[in-house]
Amino acid sequence: MNNKEFLNKLSKRCGITADEAQVLSQGLLDVMQKQWQEGDTISLSGFGVFEVRKKNERISVNPSTGVRMLIPPKLALTFKPGLMLKDKLNSKEL
Repeated sequence: MNNKEFLNKLSKRCGITADEAQVLSQGLLDVMQKQWQEGDTISLSGFGVFEVRKKNERISVNPSTGVRMLIPPKLALTFKPGLMLKDKLNSKEL
């Protein structure tokens, strides 16, 4: 599903126009990004938890050349699905 398809489904489900769905979606993403930049965790009940975690620096080896490299520390966004989401995903037959 691409962004346009998502916004069309959201607008139909909420009974709003596609433009209003776009504004709503962008507003939600803006708020979430601001919270992540501040290092906050976002927990959506029944859906899951988004968390910013620090990855420590580490040494990596290029397998083709054998050269060792130092990978600097960085922040990474992680997602842990909630129990209700896991149950819904696992109840569907693939």
